[in-house]
Amino acid sequence: MIRVYNTLSKSKEPFEPVRPGKVGIYLCGPTVYKPRHIGHMVGPVIFETIKRYLVYSGYDVTLVVNVTDVDDKLIAESTNRRLAMPDLAAEMTADYMNNIKALGVDAIDHFPRCTDHMREIIDLTATLVEKGFAYESHGDVYFEVNTCSGYGKLSHRPVEALQGDGGGAVERKRATADFALWKSAKPGEPSWNSPWGPGRPGWHIECSAMSKVLLGETFDIHGGGLDLVFPHHENEIAQNESAHGKPMAKYWMHNGLMQASHEVGKLGGRHTRAAEGDLASQEIGKLSKSKGSSAFSELLDRFSGETVRFFLLSTHYRRPIDYSEERLAEVQIGLDGFYRFFKRYERVAGGSFYDIARCDRRENGRFDPDDDPVLQAMAEHRAAFLDAMDDDFNTGGGVATLFDLLRRLNKFVDDEKLEEPGAQDAAKLDVLKQGAATLAELAATLGLFRKPPQQTRCGDNELTGKLVDLLIELRAEARKNKDFATADRIRDSLGEIGVVLEDRPGGTEWSVNSG
Repeated sequence: MIRVYNTLSKSKEPFEPVRPGKVGIYLCGPTVYKPRHIGHMVGPVIFETIKRYLVYSGYDVTLVVNVTDVDDKLIAESTNRRLAMPDLAAEMTADYMNNIKALGVDAIDHFPRCTDHMREIIDLTATLVEKGFAYESHGDVYFEVNTCSGYGKLSHRPVEALQGDGGGAVERKRATADFALWKSAKPGEPSWNSPWGPGRPGWHIECSAMSKVLLGETFDIHGGGLDLVFPHHENEIAQNESAHGKPMAKYWMHNGLMQASHEVGKLGGRHTRAAEGDLASQEIGKLSKSKGSSAFSELLDRFSGETVRFFLLSTHYRRPIDYSEERLAEVQIGLDGFYRFFKRYERVAGGSFYDIARCDRRENGRFDPDDDPVLQAMAEHRAAFLDAMDDDFNTGGGVATLFDLLRRLNKFVDDEKLEEPGAQDAAKLDVLKQGAATLAELAATLGLFRKPPQQTRCGDNELTGKLVDLLIELRAEARKNKDFATADRIRDSLGEIGVVLEDRPGGTEWSVNSG
C-alpha cells in the first residue's frame, strides 16, 4: 500500500485515487522570464519520478506541468531586454525544455501555456463573480477572501494575518487579503479582452483554470515547492472550491527547497537528513536567481544530466536539498561505481547492462530465490526498495538500497572470481543476470541508467588518450620493479585531473570522471 504525505492533513495517508486505477497530477511549472537554475529542476524530476513509480505500480497516470507565459516578471524582463513578451517566453520555454530533457524528464504528458487558455481563465473568473466570491473594481477583479469559509486550511494561516497585493491595488480592494484574478491593462502591456475590459490574468487563476481543463474539477495530486503553499496553492484551493463546490485535489504534495550549502552528506548511507524544516527555515538558504545561482545550462557543461538527477533523488523529496558543486562531484563518484559495475557485467555476461529487459510492472519483477543465499539477499534488497518508495516516495531510501544491491553484486563477482578466465558457469551467470535485472528494474522506476552515460575520453582527444595509456604502462613497469611510490604518484596524479584507474585481472582500465 502506497502512503502519501498530505500537506492538507499534515499526515501520511493511504493513496486511493479519485477514480480507481487512474491518477491525475498537476505540478506548478516555470514562469518563463529568465534561464532556469538547478532549483527549478527539483519539481520536474521529483514528480516525474512519482509518475514513473505509480505507473510501475499499475496506475494510469496523467502528469501536467504548466508554463506561465504572461506575468509581471515577464513583462518587466521583456521591457528590459526590448524583446516582445511572446518571443521572450518562447526563448525561455525552450531553455526549460532542453534542461529537463537533459535530466531524462520525458514522461510529462501536457505542458499547458497560460496564453493558450485565456478563454477558460476568463470564464472561471466570471463564475466566481457571478457566485459572489469575487468583485470588479476599476477594471480589476479580486477574490474576496472573507467569502471563503475554509480559506487558510492548507497553510493554516488565519485570514486576519494575511496581506494581499500592495501598492495602488489597496485602494481598489474591499480587504487587504483579497487577491487579483484579473488585472486591468496598463499602457504598453500585453492584454486580452474580457467582460471587465482589456487586461491579463492574475497568477493563481491560471493554474486553477488549466488544471480543471486537463484533469477535471477534482484530481488526485497537486504538487509544487514548499514555498508555493502560500499564497499560490491556498488561493488555488479558494478559487476552485468556491467555483465548483468540491475539493480541488485530494493530496497536496510539496517538495523541499534547494539551499546553497557546503555541508556534504555521505551518498549511499542508510539515512538522509533528520527533519524537513518549515518554510521559514528553508527560505533562509533558498537557492534563487537573486542569490547568484547560475543558469542550469551552464551547470550541464560540468556535470551530466544523470548526475544531477541522481543528486536530486538522493534526498527525500520533502527535505531541503543542500546544494554545492562539491556535493555534485561526490554524487558523480557514487555514479561511477555503478558505471564500473556495468562494464564488469558486460565483461562477465557478454552483453550490455543497458540491453537488459526491464520489468515495467512491479508484479512482473518478482522472482523465486529458492534457497540461494545471494538471490535471497537480492530479493530482500528489492523488497526494501519497494518499501521505501511505498512510504511517501522515499527516493533517498531507494537510492541507498540501490547501493546495497550494487555492493552485493560486486561481492558476488569477486567471491566467485567471475572475471577470471574459465571461472563462469551457467548457474553463476544466471544469478548475476537476475541481480543485474533487478538493479535495472528498480533504477528505471527512478529514471536512472536507461541509456549509457555520454562520457568522453579526455574530450575525445586521441593524443591525450595515448598519453594516458603511456602513463598506465609506466605505472605497470614501476609496480613490476616494486617502485610503488612512483606507481601511486601516477595513479593519484591522474585521479586529480579526473582520470580513474581500475586494476583488473586482464590489465588496468581507465575512465574519465565526468563531474
